[in-house]
Amino acid sequence: MRFQVPQFIDVEDKIFGPFTLRQFIYLAGGGGAVVVFFRVLPGFLAFLLALPVVVLALALAFYKINNKPFISVVEAFAKYIAGEKLYIWKKVDKKVVKKDGEASSNPQVFVPKLSDSKLKDLSWSIDVSGNKNEPDPEREV
Repeated sequence: MRFQVPQFIDVEDKIFGPFTLRQFIYLAGGGGAVVVFFRVLPGFLAFLLALPVVVLALALAFYKINNKPFISVVEAFAKYIAGEKLYIWKKVDKKVVKKDGEASSNPQVFVPKLSDSKLKDLSWSIDVSGNKNEPDPEREV
């Protein structure tokens, strides 16, 4: 028995002419807000308020950042502004307390040697030790 596997599931259907439902809602909402501005407010003030609304409606409908819709960027911005910011590292200066009988020398702190890459160290150790089962071509004469 054969089943038909849906393809292009990430592409939205065009419902209103060349626009998807989401694009149509953004454009209709922006257009409705502009109509209300021009009906209620004087011309110059309505134009000043309508211009950002039109730009936002067009950006929501058509603009993509890294193939993601603009609404996801707006949502991430709102969550960042409204959410808590967690700062993990804060430097705290420690005061050294000296005991009366203790010498005033500064003890050395042991810092372990860190290599650039553990893979490089492993490769070096394999190259140095070599394969014990293989005969060494330099030893054979």
